[in-house]
Amino acid sequence: MQTVLITGGTGMVGTSLTQLLLSKGYQVIILTRKPKPQVSPIPNLTYAVWDIAKGYIDPSAIGKADVIVHLAGAGVADKRWSKKRKQEIVDSRVMSGALLVKYLTEIPHQVKTVVAASAIGWYGPDSEQSLQNGFTETDPVDAAFLGDTCKRWEDSVKPLETLGIKLVTLRIGIVLNKQGGALAEFIKPAQFGLATIFGTGNQMVSWIHHNDLCKMILFGIESASLKGVYNAVSPDPTSNKDLIIAITKKLSGFYLPIPVPAFVLNIMLGEMSIEILKSAKVSSNKIEHAGFKFDYPTLHTALNDLL
Repeated sequence: MQTVLITGGTGMVGTSLTQLLLSKGYQVIILTRKPKPQVSPIPNLTYAVWDIAKGYIDPSAIGKADVIVHLAGAGVADKRWSKKRKQEIVDSRVMSGALLVKYLTEIPHQVKTVVAASAIGWYGPDSEQSLQNGFTETDPVDAAFLGDTCKRWEDSVKPLETLGIKLVTLRIGIVLNKQGGALAEFIKPAQFGLATIFGTGNQMVSWIHHNDLCKMILFGIESASLKGVYNAVSPDPTSNKDLIIAITKKLSGFYLPIPVPAFVLNIMLGEMSIEILKSAKVSSNKIEHAGFKFDYPTLHTALNDLL
């Protein structure tokens, strides 16, 4: 029975992933910032302490792990992007990645695979080419804040490849999960028939069902040939307008469009509004060609399950 060590294991994706791994017979260790290890009543699930600021990970957790799934990072959309918050977003990703590299370099271990999160914030606004074919993993990084953050995030764990560890990096799109994230926010007005459309609504949204994301992480763990960077998005990117209307009609049976102009979003959200209004059509071709099969490949199938 393999042991998977998860950073960010108590978050929305980490919680779903833990349930999947336990159902497949894996032992799971979740790294937590709490001062004392927690005793879990769930079989094969334990907790171990880490502290990014102090540069500490419980060495026994590293020693027990066969696989590490690195999901840790402050929520990009949780707070307005002040200078301090932007630094927290970067540091939580870069410092945690560097800490993993340090421990895997210095401590005896049996880790063979690391699956690390990144995001489609790597890519810039759509061009004519990307609107036709979708951004691919070889496309250059965007110069904006999220692009720079994603590059530093990915670079922080890149040295693992020199240690003989298989590194799989997933550039994750908008994760659809009823329990949190973007979908939970979309649902609030939609349940009353209000379709809140951002800007023109024409910007492309590249999304993924949370179950497919967890299944893709498991695919990264179990596939011997899978390594490198892959886009974790569904094959069915959609416009903001079509996404919001589909959610609203699903919940209410009707919809009343409520446009939210770009300048209003800018007042409400500041710099973060740039990302909300940005169109980014991202391709899933590479992961599909590697043999991954989506359970929810279309928005229709995803919303039927989630709503």
